[in-house]
Amino acid sequence: MRISQLAETTGVPVATIKYYLREGLLPEGERTSATQARYGDNHVRRLRLVRALLGAGGLSVAGARAVLGQLDGEHETVAEVLGVAQSAVTTTAPEGVDLSRAEALVAGWGWTIDPGSADVLAALEVAVDGLEAAGFELPDGTLDGYARSMAEVAEAEIAGIPVDSVDAAVQYVVLGTVLVEPLLLALRRLAQQDASWRRFGP
Repeated sequence: MRISQLAETTGVPVATIKYYLREGLLPEGERTSATQARYGDNHVRRLRLVRALLGAGGLSVAGARAVLGQLDGEHETVAEVLGVAQSAVTTTAPEGVDLSRAEALVAGWGWTIDPGSADVLAALEVAVDGLEAAGFELPDGTLDGYARSMAEVAEAEIAGIPVDSVDAAVQYVVLGTVLVEPLLLALRRLAQQDASWRRFGP
């Protein structure tokens, strides 16, 4: 199909498709002339994936490019791509941030983490610091309860990783990490509404 047909099939404007091509988010089509190219079903699938990463996933163009690079690359193990997927949805650690409290919390929960998880640890530290700065005190045991709930979520996610194909596992890990984040947030908000209704009434 031509680029106009690709646009019609996916609902993505031609100008946006050309932008994705320039940014390396979408592979070039098969050249049929100096100014024309043919696109296939693989471009339709990739375009829909790009839209999901930039839309529901909330990634920047650079973040989406990094994630797509992992999906397109060759991997020996699944573990090596989890960090890249998490980096795509985690803010870079502020310079000089003290991670000792976050490290102590993680150790207290008995979690074994990647030694290179500074950005994720920093995100935990910044979040806890923000609560304290705002004078918002979590009830005793709440943070530990959050950790237990997240451990259950993580166990279910890791248990679902395909084991018959590294490529399938990589896709599951990368897309699951990026695209499930907004799902978890939406579920939390809906669960809060339900809990509020049950406690306080309509």
